[in-house]
Amino acid sequence: MIFTDFAKALGQWSDPKFRRVVFIGLGLAIALLFGIYAFFVGMIGWFLPGTLTLPWVGEVTWLHDLLSWGSILIMVVMSMFLMVPVASAFTGLFLDDVAVAVEKRHYSHLPQPPRIPFREALQDSLNFLGLMVVANLFALILYAIFNIFAPVIFWSLNGFLLGREYFQMVAMRRIGRTAARQLWRQNGLQIWLAGALMAMPLSIPIVNLFVPVFGVATFTHLFHRISRDHS
Repeated sequence: MIFTDFAKALGQWSDPKFRRVVFIGLGLAIALLFGIYAFFVGMIGWFLPGTLTLPWVGEVTWLHDLLSWGSILIMVVMSMFLMVPVASAFTGLFLDDVAVAVEKRHYSHLPQPPRIPFREALQDSLNFLGLMVVANLFALILYAIFNIFAPVIFWSLNGFLLGREYFQMVAMRRIGRTAARQLWRQNGLQIWLAGALMAMPLSIPIVNLFVPVFGVATFTHLFHRISRDHS
């Protein structure tokens, strides 16, 4: 059933309104990725001023390389790790627009829900971003100990976190925060698996830029299917 939800999300590509949302979301994902990358490089420049030599990359001078074509290639490679916080930041900033596009096509019989206030959505997004960063920093210890299983740990951890956040943010639009949390608890395993399937392509450069939009679309279908089953 999870794959059916994902197939529906992909199938909406033929909808011009959805494609518009995809391209806007793609631009936002690139902007967020560049911003996080610039912050990362800036922190390196702050703690390690001057030039820095990286394996397979060579000398990195901060502002010059940040604006160079070579920096774009580095950013693409680093997106395997940086797209996780990008995906988490995406929820509060753009989730409602994607969900609306999906519901207009597939669930047009439902009334339009009120938009989540931007301040509340931004606060939730920042809280979740902090949780993602802390959890992944602790996970570095597990990666070092169980390095063979590092990809599985990465997908499992971030699948759990992303699945919980995306599902609850989508569900909150319709049933409120408390009911959304309860519905997540009742269907935790299914939502975790959906989140893991979302986390896997986040580690694939270029492909991962499209994941936040299609992830929201998939979880919108997942929420409506679960709600129907529980009604």
